[in-house]
Amino acid sequence: MKKTSRSLRFADVPPDYAGLCRLHLPRPIHDRVDYANTVEITDAMAGHALTPDQEDYFDLLCGLIEDYDRKPGSRAAQPVTGLNALRHLLDEHDQGAADLARLLGVHRTLGAMILRGERQLTLRHVRTLAAHFAVSADLFVDPSRT
Repeated sequence: MKKTSRSLRFADVPPDYAGLCRLHLPRPIHDRVDYANTVEITDAMAGHALTPDQEDYFDLLCGLIEDYDRKPGSRAAQPVTGLNALRHLLDEHDQGAADLARLLGVHRTLGAMILRGERQLTLRHVRTLAAHFAVSADLFVDPSRT
């Protein structure tokens, strides 16, 4: 069952394998809800010192995610574009078009126009986004447009 928000913290992750399986039973991923639930767990665990049971569980979930990502039609099977990357980063930070507009210092309607693909990011926008999300500016530049 998908939670309404991504609120799982590492402190909520059990240290033992049985507890981890009670939290989220590892199964093949069949749809976006399964995918979101599995990613929520791995996101909470990533970057922390894990117990041996947590490491095994984390590796298993990452394998399930990779298997799903290889399937035709999965999110990962879609081409990565600057716009897709921007949408993903905004989604991960629970931000939308209005937040994008504020971040870029532009009129609020421009944020929505950028996300719909009606307007392109400027060099200043790309630099602002790269600094804000602590990523390379190259992420927002599509090779087909250069």
